[in-house]
Amino acid sequence: MHQRHLPASPNWYCSRCSDINGKGVLGFGAKNTIYLLNVTAASPAVTGELTGHTERVSGFAFCSHDGQEHICASTSDDKTVKVWDAEQKILLKEHSVHQSTISAVHWSPVQKLLLVTGDEKGIVVCYWFSSNDTQSFFPEPRTIFCLSCSPHEENYIAVGYKDGMIVVIDISKKGEVIHRLRGHDDEIHALAWCPQPREDDMSLTLSLDGSNGVTQGAEMGCYLASGSRDQTVRIWSTARGKGVMTLKLPFLKRRGLGVDPTVKERLWLTVHWPKGRPSQIVSSCFGGEIIMWDLKKSGKQKWNLLGSSSDGQNHSRIVFNMSSFRSGDRELLLSTSMDREIKCWDLASLECCWTLPTLGGFVYCLSFSSVGTGCLALGVGDSMIRVWNTLSIQNQYDIKTFWQGVKSKVTALAWHPLKEGSLAFGTDDGKVGIYEVYSNKPPQISSTYHRRTVYSLSWGPPVPPMSFGGSGDKPSYSLYSCAGEGVIFQHDPWKLSGEASNIDKLIRDTNNIKHKIPPHTDLSWKPDGSVLAIGNEDGSIEVLKAPTLKLLCTVQQHHKIINSLRWHHEHSSQNELQYLLASGSSNAIVYVHDLKSVIETPSESPVLMTEPFRTLSGHTNKITSLAWSPHHDGRLVTVCYDGTAQVWDVLKEEPVCNYRGHSGRLLCVQWSTVHPDLVWTGGDDFTLHEWAVSKQEHVTPPKTKKRIEIEKKRGPQKKSKKKKKAPEKGGMKAEERELPLGEEIKGAAGSGAEEGQSDNVEEEEERENTDGPSVTGNGPSFPLSSLAVSFASSRFVLPAQSLKYLSLKKRKPRSILPLSTSMDHRPKEELQQDCLTLAAHISFPFCSSGQSGACVPGSGDHIQLGLFTDRDALYRMFQEEGDHMEAGHYDSMVYLRLWKGDLIGAINLAAEKGELTDDLLSLAPMAGYQVWARTVEVYVKQLCHHEQFLKAASHLVSIHKLYEAISLLKSHQFYREAIALARARLQPEDPVLKDLYMSWAAVLEKDGHYATAAKCYLAADSNFDAAKVIAKKGDVISLRTAANLAQISGENELAHSLSLRCAKDLMLFQDWAAAQEVLRMQDSLLGHRLVFCVNEILSQRLADADVVTWSVASSHTWSKSCDENFLSMVHRVWQSEFEVTAADLVKVKTLSQQLRAIENPPATTSVPLKQLLFHISLDVTLCALSQLLCDWPSVLEDLLRALTRGSEVGHFTLMTESVTFYKQKLDPTDERSLVISESVEAFVCYQLMYKKWWNYSAETSALTNNTFSNGDCLTEKNHSEVEANRNGVAQSDAIFSEGFWKVLLSEPHANLQATQRAIEEIQRRVTSLIQQHSQRKDSRESPQALSTPQSETSEEHGGPLNVMECCIVLLYMGKHLNPFPQHICSMAATLLRKYGTTESLCKAWKRLTQ
Repeated sequence: MHQRHLPASPNWYCSRCSDINGKGVLGFGAKNTIYLLNVTAASPAVTGELTGHTERVSGFAFCSHDGQEHICASTSDDKTVKVWDAEQKILLKEHSVHQSTISAVHWSPVQKLLLVTGDEKGIVVCYWFSSNDTQSFFPEPRTIFCLSCSPHEENYIAVGYKDGMIVVIDISKKGEVIHRLRGHDDEIHALAWCPQPREDDMSLTLSLDGSNGVTQGAEMGCYLASGSRDQTVRIWSTARGKGVMTLKLPFLKRRGLGVDPTVKERLWLTVHWPKGRPSQIVSSCFGGEIIMWDLKKSGKQKWNLLGSSSDGQNHSRIVFNMSSFRSGDRELLLSTSMDREIKCWDLASLECCWTLPTLGGFVYCLSFSSVGTGCLALGVGDSMIRVWNTLSIQNQYDIKTFWQGVKSKVTALAWHPLKEGSLAFGTDDGKVGIYEVYSNKPPQISSTYHRRTVYSLSWGPPVPPMSFGGSGDKPSYSLYSCAGEGVIFQHDPWKLSGEASNIDKLIRDTNNIKHKIPPHTDLSWKPDGSVLAIGNEDGSIEVLKAPTLKLLCTVQQHHKIINSLRWHHEHSSQNELQYLLASGSSNAIVYVHDLKSVIETPSESPVLMTEPFRTLSGHTNKITSLAWSPHHDGRLVTVCYDGTAQVWDVLKEEPVCNYRGHSGRLLCVQWSTVHPDLVWTGGDDFTLHEWAVSKQEHVTPPKTKKRIEIEKKRGPQKKSKKKKKAPEKGGMKAEERELPLGEEIKGAAGSGAEEGQSDNVEEEEERENTDGPSVTGNGPSFPLSSLAVSFASSRFVLPAQSLKYLSLKKRKPRSILPLSTSMDHRPKEELQQDCLTLAAHISFPFCSSGQSGACVPGSGDHIQLGLFTDRDALYRMFQEEGDHMEAGHYDSMVYLRLWKGDLIGAINLAAEKGELTDDLLSLAPMAGYQVWARTVEVYVKQLCHHEQFLKAASHLVSIHKLYEAISLLKSHQFYREAIALARARLQPEDPVLKDLYMSWAAVLEKDGHYATAAKCYLAADSNFDAAKVIAKKGDVISLRTAANLAQISGENELAHSLSLRCAKDLMLFQDWAAAQEVLRMQDSLLGHRLVFCVNEILSQRLADADVVTWSVASSHTWSKSCDENFLSMVHRVWQSEFEVTAADLVKVKTLSQQLRAIENPPATTSVPLKQLLFHISLDVTLCALSQLLCDWPSVLEDLLRALTRGSEVGHFTLMTESVTFYKQKLDPTDERSLVISESVEAFVCYQLMYKKWWNYSAETSALTNNTFSNGDCLTEKNHSEVEANRNGVAQSDAIFSEGFWKVLLSEPHANLQATQRAIEEIQRRVTSLIQQHSQRKDSRESPQALSTPQSETSEEHGGPLNVMECCIVLLYMGKHLNPFPQHICSMAATLLRKYGTTESLCKAWKRLTQ
């Protein structure tokens, strides 16, 4: 289904998550999927996926028995074991015996179809696939890391544990432990048995106990190798039950590409024992190197490094899994690593055969370089940019990886149009930078960051202010970035350190915009740089002229956010196609707009476009990306959240093919710039696919929503077992905060999303939650936290023993003078000595000798005496008490300072500790106004830290900082309270009030509260934005309300567009009365009211003739059918209901000019019937207005346009009876009018010819419908039985008249149509030759598949008035029905022989006339 494929990265930290069978099929687990690859020494090829697990795949293994190589098994964190058929890609069996996370899996090489698994609780489960029996063993109460079944003894299984223990068990003896192998002191990452069965057949050079080889007489046993996190590989003898060799990993100089030094990398030591090499073991090393150990050598010659001949061959990060197989005469080793690469090694030469890069995140964006042919850039959610040379012959996966300076998900990419290797990128954290991919320099980063994810990047011509200055002072291209906050920045690529400019200011100034500009979501420069298209959040598209960004038109077709905009390329065979703009939004429909008239002949005021050139519908979810084919005219590919990519023929409005190879939502698409048949797509399944358009079996997207199936495959999210933490700010979970784009939610540990995280997080959190002070006493202790929780529970009852200890004597409160208090607990003698010292000091205060000479009350050993002497001694005591309490008990220090009278010191101390209280704040005015004001400011910061914003704002108001209080409430989204405060205290014209309303409105609009947002806009005097936000809902009621609001506010243009949009929606529901009522509100919509009137009358006539069966919600009495001529009835209704008559020529002329300015796109076969009738009604309305003006040439021209519109899609229309009347009104000297008249006559004759045919033969009617009809036939049933009877004779006579056939058998038209068919055939052949010359040998048929349907269509459906078709019908009717004059038949036969030379016409002629 696909050509080349970059799969998701293999899961990390799994002992066996990849394996290869003897046929060269490699399977590995990535997220919750198993990918299968066909491996050769030349290259890999992804062949399919196995999906079914709901959580991360933790293990994968193939069955190694002959004839059973296609059987494989997988384990997952969802605690299931599944057995698959890798060839059929179907699930065979599964079991859920394990109750804990499964950590190891292996197929027994000896016992047929025995699958062994182990889990983190130490349970080993043996599962016999053929009999569906299971048996569980519990050899050790430890966490299993890996296990391996013996290839020689069918009942022996080696199990490695997390603590370094290895046991060998015998499952035939109920899991009895045969050996306990102790030596490692850390995790066992891998176990591998020696492929040679007996230990005495191989001697090792170095043994652990100092002896060489094995013990004499050892007849059984086998060597076992183990790799551990303790940096050693050990060889064990299972015959003796002890280690015989220890291999310590060498410290090697890091080779290959550098790694991010900020990432903590742990060691993973995996080992593999190749089957044909009993004396050689392969192991991983510290930094991604792979080592081949030779067990028969010693010293430095003991190991060799794989890929040592050149840099770049080794892995750059640690290796997790290795497996090998024999391909012909070569033994190949496959390895997976943390660097997200799969490598294939030749074990004979120790060289790398090929490298397959894999992806560790969503593929957000793709971009082909316009300078470097075939150079494709990928932006991935694993914080890396990949640049792929897709044309490399030697290496199909020639990919370079760039990670420096990125540090976030890469969400947007854009190559410079002229400078080779210059790649702009945008990230999830709002960063914009430029990489020079052909240099080793780090990227340049713009100093201007977006506040949200960068969604789009585009190179375009500079606009002011960057465009000012000479040609040498400015770059030829600027870099434009659009991000999630709705802002577009213009960056100077010559000076990214400078400030980027917001182009909204230029748009406002140029177009004199006063209202709020809607947030932008995408932008696209026309390839020639003359026009910029901007998509907005409200679904509108603005087309602006460079360099002043003058608004040319607004396209209001989508009603949801614009996700992607793309201009058609300029090198098409039809020049007008370069003006096509494709747009995709969240409403699952792609619209293509023809902007030629808007760009070539711009009007003074911006034009509003509400009708698309083409509508492409079929997807079932939001459109995420678009891409035009650079090799075809009007060929577009779209991708969608429904998981499919759709190729469209835009000009025919038809689907070409649908690709369904992805297993997730699609996010990006690019058409190959080299091969016309290849398309590249990426999605949230972590994969990139290259696929051929011509090889797809599906044509249209799936009818049902494939997204439901995708969600089922993803399954429920794994619930964390960690202790609950305090909620983050705003109540947001940590996972949601770290993954703003919804990426990599599941399997984080296995996919590398939590690289370097401690394995003991749960244990550490448990300790943190249990440690703390406890209630102590002579009895048992209780943690305070548990008591607090217990008392908070209303249904909790303390046990009697606990109540006993809680009822003990209440402890005395802590003193705020602990030092002096402690001095009172000394021996009695010392206390009595204090009395003597105090008495001496009081009696002789100035005595410098005796006992009082060394006494300083309040300090040192006499601190306790400061309480009993003077104030100075007391202050000294306070000082020492305060110094002692600095480490804690700040509240006591505050009290001491307050008692000293140091109020400012007390306040400063509490402020430093962040422990100001309302009591201290109430005392602050005693120290003066300035101190009080500063204290309030500090207290406000403290309250904000504790998220008490309302209280903080109230305190700011108390010190007259009103604006700061309002700003505080606004910054924390207390908009309602901020507006209440501002309204109460500020002047009505204060700009702060308007800013509050506008800010709150933006938040409400984003959250979908449109009505409240509109009230805010109205209060801020932004009536335009109020009407726009009301209309954002998109339903009829909202549109009508928005139109009324815009009219009341004086926004006439907006009211005009909204009323028209509402009326069109009502028209779709056939609610004609309500539609006219909405249009009546706007005097400027009188012309549209006439169109709706004609549409209603036309629909009513078709309903009376049973052509349509729509249910009508409401209608007018004047629309009821009668015997009156159709246009006469229209004129009568116009005069009575709308006061439009021929007497008021100025009014009629104005209405005609207004309606002719409306874009009326050409009809296609897939246009909906109601929309077709509306377009025909517009042409008929113009025809009727021209009749009132007596402009008869325009009457026939408009009538011809209506007839053509219906006939082009296989429908016939009304009013053929009026043609003769109009012809009599024409000026015979006006050649153009006569030509139009002849065309109208041809349409009428064509219809009459087929009516005659159908009336004679029902069988022929069926054949004709199958041959020439195109879709549902919209035919009148002869208008009415009365008209059929009245006109039957005239039509019968006309069918035999010579003039009738001369109109249809026009030789000039036959010559023209034959020339057109010849040109189409030449174009088809030239296209086929060009494509065959450029394509590869394996896809020679693809251009034919692309071009053949076009040529067949053009030959078989050459138009509804095909002269050759009329000749064939005439000859058929002359032969089988009634004979015609001989010269008429001869004329038809002559025209056929002369101009009907194509194969399809010859076949039709022979089939119908011979």
